[in-house]
Amino acid sequence: MLLAVSTGICLAGWVSLYALLCHANSSHGYEWNCRLVTLFHGILAVCITAYIGYVDGPWPFTHPGTRNTPLQITALVISLGYFLFDMAWCVYFRTEGLVMLAHHTVSMLGILLTLSLEESGIESCAVLFGSEVTNPLLQARWFLRQTGRYDSRLGDLVDVLFVLLFVTMRIVVGGNMLYCELISPRPKFVIKCGGVAMYLLSWVFMVDIGRFAIRKSRAKYKHWMSCRHRGDEACLQNGKAD
Repeated sequence: MLLAVSTGICLAGWVSLYALLCHANSSHGYEWNCRLVTLFHGILAVCITAYIGYVDGPWPFTHPGTRNTPLQITALVISLGYFLFDMAWCVYFRTEGLVMLAHHTVSMLGILLTLSLEESGIESCAVLFGSEVTNPLLQARWFLRQTGRYDSRLGDLVDVLFVLLFVTMRIVVGGNMLYCELISPRPKFVIKCGGVAMYLLSWVFMVDIGRFAIRKSRAKYKHWMSCRHRGDEACLQNGKAD
């Protein structure tokens, strides 16, 4: 009962923030304001879970399956309220595909499972950190597109940082985290299954990101060769395709 009430309060908070942004920022569309909420949640979640992992403890790689702490519960309930809001928004406006909806669904089920079992909160917070740490860059990329500044050195930098951070956190560190989870005797089997599901989803995203990186690299290379062939220095410095 307390979990339902807490989640409802957090959900109401995210909805209220979105409504406030839509009212104060009415010159922009619904998705613009929703992404501002997403950006705020990403930064908040990263800050809280980073403090949990690096300061409050325990260390998720060595102590998986331990009992949830009050701070871990708070972080997970806040994010559960956000995922409920964002899931409803995405379904209503039909802005996301099945993979992102599956990611939201697995995230919510994982949080609910962790809260109901009252253990493995440290792993869930670590997964939340790894999932949300790339979020600010993803939103920055979208806002750059909307403002016409994506085809620039700044846009290239955001893309490179996003890919590097995604590979490092979701694939390399996430794989190590999953390994520690699977070999530990403490976490329950259902928690381990949830970890495997989240990691597999990361690889699905990784395949899409890899295809995007290859396409963009080829386009940049062709553009660079074309500018070089013409001897157009301004074209080379701009980096934007004709």
